[in-house]
Amino acid sequence: MQLSGAEIMCRILAEEGVTTVFGYPGGAILPFYDALRQSPIQHILTAHEQGAAHAADGFARASGNVGVCIATSGPGATNLVTGLATAFLDSVPVVAITGQVNRALIGHDAFQEVDITGITMPITKHNFLVKKPENLAQTLRLAFQLAREGRPGPVLVDVPRDVQTALIDFEEARLAELQLLEPDAERVAAAAAAINKAKRPVMLVGGGVINANAEYDAMHLCEKLHIPVVSTLMGLGAISAYRQLFLGMTGLHGHERANNAVKEADLILAVGSRFNDRVTGERSSYSANKLIIHLDIDPAEVDKNIDSGIAITGDMVATLNALEKAAQPHDLSSWWDKINSWLGMDDDFGNEEAPKFFKALNPVLKDKDYIITTDVGQHQMWAAQHLKIQFARQWLTSGGLGTMGFGLPAALGAQLARPQSRVISISGDGGFKMTGSELFTIASNNVPVIAIVFNNSGLGMIRQLQTVQFAKRFTACELPGYVDFVKYAAAFGIEGEHADTPEALAQAVAKAWECRKPYLIEVCVNPKNMVLPMVAPGLGINDFVKFANDEIN
Repeated sequence: MQLSGAEIMCRILAEEGVTTVFGYPGGAILPFYDALRQSPIQHILTAHEQGAAHAADGFARASGNVGVCIATSGPGATNLVTGLATAFLDSVPVVAITGQVNRALIGHDAFQEVDITGITMPITKHNFLVKKPENLAQTLRLAFQLAREGRPGPVLVDVPRDVQTALIDFEEARLAELQLLEPDAERVAAAAAAINKAKRPVMLVGGGVINANAEYDAMHLCEKLHIPVVSTLMGLGAISAYRQLFLGMTGLHGHERANNAVKEADLILAVGSRFNDRVTGERSSYSANKLIIHLDIDPAEVDKNIDSGIAITGDMVATLNALEKAAQPHDLSSWWDKINSWLGMDDDFGNEEAPKFFKALNPVLKDKDYIITTDVGQHQMWAAQHLKIQFARQWLTSGGLGTMGFGLPAALGAQLARPQSRVISISGDGGFKMTGSELFTIASNNVPVIAIVFNNSGLGMIRQLQTVQFAKRFTACELPGYVDFVKYAAAFGIEGEHADTPEALAQAVAKAWECRKPYLIEVCVNPKNMVLPMVAPGLGINDFVKFANDEIN
């Protein structure tokens, strides 16, 4: 059976189970768009290609399936770069399909020609330029396989226009699934023996637990052993924040009890965490006087940032199940006594208003089917610290790249991936200005995202860092001129309201929840409010910055 390359692209997407793609057309990708008219696949036209990439990312994080974004050659393709880098650093399975100029024009500086495979090589798991029409189908199949299997990540496929229009013999086929490596039995036994002897163990859960769909296996292990659990920013939701064993987030803005537990531990069982600098602080201090057991799908992460005493790579579910069988519970009562002596210490870090807004949302959201997406900045850390995330894939944030503008388009993708859930996007005014135009996409498709904008008329995290590191020499962190984001949303036909108190915010979210349509809530916060606790730059995980009261209120 002969089909055009563009028709084959649509066939492969359907073959891979794709139901929704996000994109923006242009000349070099128009043959594909013409074929897409006859396809059952839903296309969402975003306001900008970066929005398409973030929406595909949010779709993937919320569903666990591969997200797909589409762009034309040249500027369309380069506008995907930030979104692909975001997905790459957070190990999110995304396939980006870009149009390219005709093959004969490649290398001749043709109109809207750019070497997108060269540009994205460092920020994709793999990428392809399809030079032979007969390779198109298998290349796309391989792209999906690479994106989702092993350690997930983005893959880009660049398709010249004349490959899309060429007639190609097509056969339906499936690639054989790759098998995950089973864990090394000797290392599992050594890890279990070390856990059985540990007096002060801590389990650290990272985003890899969620990517591997291993949250229940991790929970069963920690509950059997009654081990305290801390989470990275990306691991939130792997263990419910309402469970007694959960101490909170650890890292630069981690809870004091969680950071103290990591500091005092004699063993850390790290599951799916890459030990980035925001998690560890000063690295030699972090790993001192303790055994690190590192579980990860990717051998490249082992000993990259922190030297591990025992490293186990391979299928995480199989590894956790093997550890659960081999490890035995033992008396940790004295360790828990010490941990519980730190209860309430986070309350000593100021009496700011901003965290109260986030705490007020917990009673409204508890046990509901919701998803939180965030931008990057102070609001992101307040949300991570004070929202009680209960389930995996309920917390979507840019952890590795720290991408401002991620939250709103990611919420669009997440809501379309899980229409039965309710997605709440939380942004600061700085990041919201970057991609707020995706309200157009949300409104035009009636996607019932609830967008909350915390407005402090500035770049709050920049102001905080300039307070700590630059002796309050504030530069380029204030955004003069108040923007009424409720009126901005109204320009797109979206209803909204202002919420001046935590109680008003809770009521506004409850009201928005009842209506299945987009809604925007603006909250004004004190520009002086800071994210507390905060680990002092370059110091140990429990060396916290001490702020004067007039610096934060």
